[in-house]
Amino acid sequence: MKVVSTNNAPQAIGPYSQAMISGGMVYTSGQIAINPSSGDITATTIEEQTHQVCKNVKAVLEASGSSLDKVVKTVCFLADMGDFATFNGIYAQYFTSKPARSCVAVKTLPKNVLVEIDTIAEL
Repeated sequence: MKVVSTNNAPQAIGPYSQAMISGGMVYTSGQIAINPSSGDITATTIEEQTHQVCKNVKAVLEASGSSLDKVVKTVCFLADMGDFATFNGIYAQYFTSKPARSCVAVKTLPKNVLVEIDTIAEL
């Protein structure tokens, strides 16, 4: 296994890695809307947060030698399923290969963000 780390995405806020490579696959940790340059959550709307999360996922995948086009599975968490349609529209701009996906509403996400995405991708 190999640990993936990049300054182009938020650093882990707990005892975990941004991603791990194993068996020709990369497994990203859940990414939230932390701006990597400031370390803060500057986005407040579901639109802004979804764009930031997708940019963070992209940065971690690229640091691993993969890309959004190589994602085979995503797991998406929303704080409010009422944001589903808006989230889907933005998500579709990034995940154009249409990977398999789960999307669930949860009671609370870290730092009270509105969206979190983790991925599994080929190298």
